[in-house]
Amino acid sequence: MKLEFEYGNGMMSAQLPDTTDVFIPGETAADPPCLPQDMESLTAATRDSVRNPIGMEPLSRLAKCGDKITIVIPDIVKGGTQATAHRKISIKVILEELYGAGVKKEDILLIFSNGLHPRTSKKEALEILGEELFNEFYYSGQIISHDSEDWDHLVDLGYTPRGDRVIMNKYVYDSDVAILIGHTQGNPYGGYSGGYKHCSTGITHWRSIATHHNPEVMHRKDYTPVSTKSLMRSKFDEIGMYMEERMGKKFFCCDAVLDTYSRQIAIFSGYAKEMMPKSWEVADKRTYVHWAEKKYDIMVFGMPQNFHYGDGMGTNPIQLMQALSAQVIRHKRVMSDRCVIICSSICNGYFHDERWPYLRELYEMFQHDYMNILPDMDKYGEYFATNEEYIRKYRFAGAFHPFHGFSMMSCGHIAEMNTSAIYIVGAQEPGIARSMGLKTRATFEEALEDAMKKYTGPDPAILALPKTFKIGAVHLCMKDEGGEN
Repeated sequence: MKLEFEYGNGMMSAQLPDTTDVFIPGETAADPPCLPQDMESLTAATRDSVRNPIGMEPLSRLAKCGDKITIVIPDIVKGGTQATAHRKISIKVILEELYGAGVKKEDILLIFSNGLHPRTSKKEALEILGEELFNEFYYSGQIISHDSEDWDHLVDLGYTPRGDRVIMNKYVYDSDVAILIGHTQGNPYGGYSGGYKHCSTGITHWRSIATHHNPEVMHRKDYTPVSTKSLMRSKFDEIGMYMEERMGKKFFCCDAVLDTYSRQIAIFSGYAKEMMPKSWEVADKRTYVHWAEKKYDIMVFGMPQNFHYGDGMGTNPIQLMQALSAQVIRHKRVMSDRCVIICSSICNGYFHDERWPYLRELYEMFQHDYMNILPDMDKYGEYFATNEEYIRKYRFAGAFHPFHGFSMMSCGHIAEMNTSAIYIVGAQEPGIARSMGLKTRATFEEALEDAMKKYTGPDPAILALPKTFKIGAVHLCMKDEGGEN
């Protein structure tokens, strides 16, 4: 069979055996039905959720005139920006409730929870919020992006009982009501976005994030395949609850379970500790797809240049390794012990230095001084994370925070840990792929022939994953498996 896979800014063809199984999220196995996508229906469903929160009082009782309110919003990386996107609708509904309770507009602050991601630009804020919300709050200085290096607006809360450092946004800490807008979407990092993952990564400091985005946590057996029972997930929840304990208040969460195209399947509001399990129960039906009837010896997919974290994600070698590993984390349940990955990537040497100013230096260090596997680089985390020039570029020039590269490297090693080999097809600078321990071939067909000769034998079970990085992914499971494990 002939299939098309993402490649740079275009596509690359592959001629694969007719016995190849093909999986496309939302198509091969249908998502649960989403809510009616007209504005009136979605607004009504969101309003009903907000007015009937799980495990805490509604905003009409929590908020009053004179209260300071923070509304924490995910950045551009996930959640959709369509007119009916959850962020747009939920913020408007929440504002109605706050105004109805007597809260004044000037006492409301909208904060993008970018964590170590680039701070949200004006253009992105407009795209996420839409013109009406943007114009209502931006020009009065009531839309900001979390700055994890602005110590005038951070508060050090000490350590959780487990010993994890917690440093959080001071605007949120000081507010009378703190609201988290989230998305219950399948995520390789701890199972799902939203809930306590939102606050424990989005409004903290690199020293907090370093307690869970590290090899000791990410290379454990409970991390791959993805699970909400991992140590990482436990740390997210512990940090979020510790924030609540120290603030003396619960976060008011409003999370939407989203489908393949970021449409709302269901909406849950309230106390994260009680709300998350209910939202996960619904999200599991879309995210953990029990489909595979055999384990696969070869996984085939394509990688565009621009996706998820931005332009260069599929060509920058560190980011490329993270993207490969994310697929292993999601699909490990259906991979055989000898599984090989074959992935097209233009791999053209484009680092996008403005967005990841530290990764070229990090990559070069990895090529020297006994750096045999990516975790060997972990000892340099603090060196990079405290580099003042890289920090300034994060704060003021639209770059990722330098520690983000180490969370990517911790993830990036997982593909090597769980595969027999990884082939990059169509690399324009194949030396970059080879320097990361990957094999290179000009075509899918050449890579397949080599993999069969060296690793899988002549009749491998092949899984093709078109659109892997273009639409919302799932966590593939064996057909006869129960739950997520």
